[in-house]
Amino acid sequence: MTIEESDKCFPVNRIYCVGKNYAAHAREMGRDEREPPFFFMKPANAAVDAAHPIELEYPPQTSNFHYELELVAVLGAPLRNATQEEAIEAIFGYAVGLDMTRRDLQLEAREKGRPWELGKSFSRSAPIGAIRQAKEWPDSQIVLTVNGEARQESRTSMMLWGVAESLAFLSQFDTLEPGDVLMTGTPAGVGPVTPGDKMVGTITQLRPIEVLITEPKQDR
Repeated sequence: MTIEESDKCFPVNRIYCVGKNYAAHAREMGRDEREPPFFFMKPANAAVDAAHPIELEYPPQTSNFHYELELVAVLGAPLRNATQEEAIEAIFGYAVGLDMTRRDLQLEAREKGRPWELGKSFSRSAPIGAIRQAKEWPDSQIVLTVNGEARQESRTSMMLWGVAESLAFLSQFDTLEPGDVLMTGTPAGVGPVTPGDKMVGTITQLRPIEVLITEPKQDR
């Protein structure tokens, strides 16, 4: 992943995602926002460097491909049973990210009590913009547009569990490592995109990401 003002790249290790971390999104997905945080994972090859505009192919086996705009935090140091203060010190930087989701597959799996992997954990499902180095990130506006129309709009202060809280909580269950990525959850307004749609995700003071959805490749 691209690091702003650096010729080095950030090596992605594991991608942890916080589920239902904005109250309005929790409600729109039929969940109680008072629940403690839960996490799911994406593989490292889900990460796509979106420091510059990219194209993303519409994935197979879905007819309901959703965007979820998120603040992303990346770790530069390990964490184990950490306090929030220790979690902040371990952060390398922040970026804009998208958790792209095959929503029909995710919901089908959820209804059957099965894992979400086919809906969430597929290759190129996590475009991530240029990383700005910082330990803490201030309250910022977070906006996603599709073809110029605002679809998601909130502030990062509306997260139920902040970045340091989430990392400290997660570090109780596993040792977090340099290169680990935390996608911090998405505001309300998630929805589908189709080939030809252009998404632009912005978080104040971070480099925006621009993603064009393209037609799926035909099988040979």
